[in-house]
Amino acid sequence: MTLPPGNPMTTVLVTLLAFEAVVFGLAIPGMIMVSEVRSVVAFTAGGAAMVVALLACGLLRRGAAGYALGWLTQAIGVALGLLTPYQYFLGVVFGLLWVVTFVLGRRLSPKATV
Repeated sequence: MTLPPGNPMTTVLVTLLAFEAVVFGLAIPGMIMVSEVRSVVAFTAGGAAMVVALLACGLLRRGAAGYALGWLTQAIGVALGLLTPYQYFLGVVFGLLWVVTFVLGRRLSPKATV
């Protein structure tokens, strides 16, 4: 599911993904200090999540691959809750923001593609 080129909500989705990348980076110390996750695991999981979010940012304006990575980023955000429970909440909040923004973008443009 994508938004058509030029849709103004694409900028909002890119910004949302950038903020998610920051949150994933900040989750690393939380995983280590609060949830006592091993450093290697925390850096690997948080770093991989950041990379996916940043790739989605870069590819979102170029088509379906960016949107697929954006949806994957939302799943990863919730899945990080397996390592530290507060990330469940943050993952759900960002996921809801992503869905609401996407739905609003589709309403702005009746020619959105699936």
